[in-house]
Amino acid sequence: MHEPVAKRILVTGGAGFLGSHLCERLLAAGHDVLAVDNYFTGRRSNVAHLLDNPRFELMRHDVCFPLYVEVDEIYNLACPASPIHYQHDPVQTTKVSVMGAINMLGLAKRTRAKVFQTSTSEVYGDPTVHPQNEAYRGNVNPIGPRACYDEGKRCAETLFFDYRRQHGLNVKVARIFNTYGPRMHPNDGRVVSNFIVQALRNEAITVYGDGRQTRSFCYVDDLIEGFVRLMATPDAVTGPVNLGNPAEFTILDLAEAVINLTGSRSRIVHRPLPEDDPMQRKPDIARAREWLDWTPQVKLEEGLKRTVAYFEGLLGRDA
Repeated sequence: MHEPVAKRILVTGGAGFLGSHLCERLLAAGHDVLAVDNYFTGRRSNVAHLLDNPRFELMRHDVCFPLYVEVDEIYNLACPASPIHYQHDPVQTTKVSVMGAINMLGLAKRTRAKVFQTSTSEVYGDPTVHPQNEAYRGNVNPIGPRACYDEGKRCAETLFFDYRRQHGLNVKVARIFNTYGPRMHPNDGRVVSNFIVQALRNEAITVYGDGRQTRSFCYVDDLIEGFVRLMATPDAVTGPVNLGNPAEFTILDLAEAVINLTGSRSRIVHRPLPEDDPMQRKPDIARAREWLDWTPQVKLEEGLKRTVAYFEGLLGRDA
């Protein structure tokens, strides 16, 4: 058998939650990896264990500005992805989504690199179709507080497909649903990290609305497997492809699972539902199954155990 050819791979947002796991996976496969991050939400500590690897390079860079490097593949992950972070500076969030896409597509055009866009289930907005498949065009409020992210990511998808039509680029677009696991930012405001941190501190667990809204939680290792499989598909396969776990849980289900796993004394308190917060979110992954032979493997309880263990270590160090 032939050894796989090592590629030069750029990962934007490489010091983030997903980016750091992707860098690990690509290095393990024998590739040279350049991770770029401006550390708005990414953290150097997420990739500190990779810095001694001679095939890994870390660069501080903001994708709103062009990047001049030579690469074979680009994974564009750079963008704050939690409401707390992307609403902190909404104009910058839109800039990162749109200008970051333009700059990475420009780099791909120059180097003829294959380029991967991490889009999001947020392009579906508060969906009127359930579960959501890739043909559904979404129900997004273009002037609401979440629009900087939702519409920024929608515009990025437009750019990717226009660059393909106009310049013949080899593009891949994945729409990511809720993902969790080690290296989530403890203050990102996402429901899994919120609940685990609150439970470990025996603080009240805050549930927005009545808690009957649903989410689908995909463990990070499963998601990264989907990334790698999509990137390896033939040129004709562009996506978009939903990547997420089709097992659906209410927010109250999640809160109770976290309390049980941590043995917490936390009680559940309810807060008003934020504006435009989706009531249900569940991916139709028929396309991923057919095109990528991909199905999530890690059950919620097992993934939560691993994530709780990570946060126990993190909070213990912070104490």
